[in-house]
Amino acid sequence: MANDTVTMPAPPHRQTLTLRDICSALVESGEITQQDAEKVLTANLGAASGAGHTPQRHPLELVAIAALTSQRNGRTLDLERLTHWLARWGGGQDYYHIDPLKIDTPAIARVMSYAFAQRHGILAVEITPDEVVIASTEPFKREWESNLRQAVRKDIRRVVANPEDIRRYTVEFYQLASSVSKASGGQSSGSAGNQNFEQLLDLGASENPDANDQHVVKIVDWLLQYAFEQRASDIHIEPPRRTVTQVRFRIDGGCCTMSTNSRNTLAWP
Repeated sequence: MANDTVTMPAPPHRQTLTLRDICSALVESGEITQQDAEKVLTANLGAASGAGHTPQRHPLELVAIAALTSQRNGRTLDLERLTHWLARWGGGQDYYHIDPLKIDTPAIARVMSYAFAQRHGILAVEITPDEVVIASTEPFKREWESNLRQAVRKDIRRVVANPEDIRRYTVEFYQLASSVSKASGGQSSGSAGNQNFEQLLDLGASENPDANDQHVVKIVDWLLQYAFEQRASDIHIEPPRRTVTQVRFRIDGGCCTMSTNSRNTLAWP
């Protein structure tokens, strides 16, 4: 769906996108017909309420459920293609694919609180000495920028990411960062990494892990879940070298290393 010559619609009047905003912009940009838009609006106007314990869906997800065909290229408008389209509509913000293998979870959890991330639908995904990259699904929503910029004292570069990914990984990354912090017990000595690695090896010997081990269990559960989703055939956990426990997945015959920044996902203090 890469067509940089397409003239994108003007920004909506409101910062938070509605289903009608999305449908109208898709019609105006020539992606769908007015009939398609009416069909989506009629079918899904009440579906974004998030009734019960079901998380509220982003309007882009509701359009993706309809599996409409693009009038421009004949391809199905799935969530990934729609997210690329949203990035272009949002003032040319870059599309960003969130790869957990490259995320320094404790570091991104320190950028903002979980409550702040949830409230604004944003997630820090990269941190450099000069900037913080923030993924969102609301490219026109800017009320959080000034406060966050002042807090981190760095430039903020905005990107657009798949709303399902942001919703999922916001929960997973903050839970993982919390588990890593609690598993480390707040220790900063060089031996702590060895102790935590030994915890991983000793978990199987305990039928009822204590409170401290439960945090390590959560880390291992996340590790196994992600490896399964990526169809990894092997997980290699190497003992700490200085302060870093290196974790690698064997995927399609090649080894992929998790982010090895100091004190990252499994580089416990």
